[in-house]
Amino acid sequence: MTDDPDAWEYETLDPPRGETKKEATDPKRQLNDLGAEGWEFVDTIDYVGGGTKLLVFKRPVDRS
Repeated sequence: MTDDPDAWEYETLDPPRGETKKEATDPKRQLNDLGAEGWEFVDTIDYVGGGTKLLVFKRPVDRS
């Protein structure tokens, strides 16, 4: 890994939707998978009218 704390790579996760496509289902498995890969949750990108469109994650860039 790099010693530069400003060198990040990013990943997004589209919250899984239930049958109605309005309610998000629990993304625990996907979150645990991302955490095991070193990803850290940092923010959400929301729809203009409300609701979460994407979950944003980051981890230090591996420059080895």
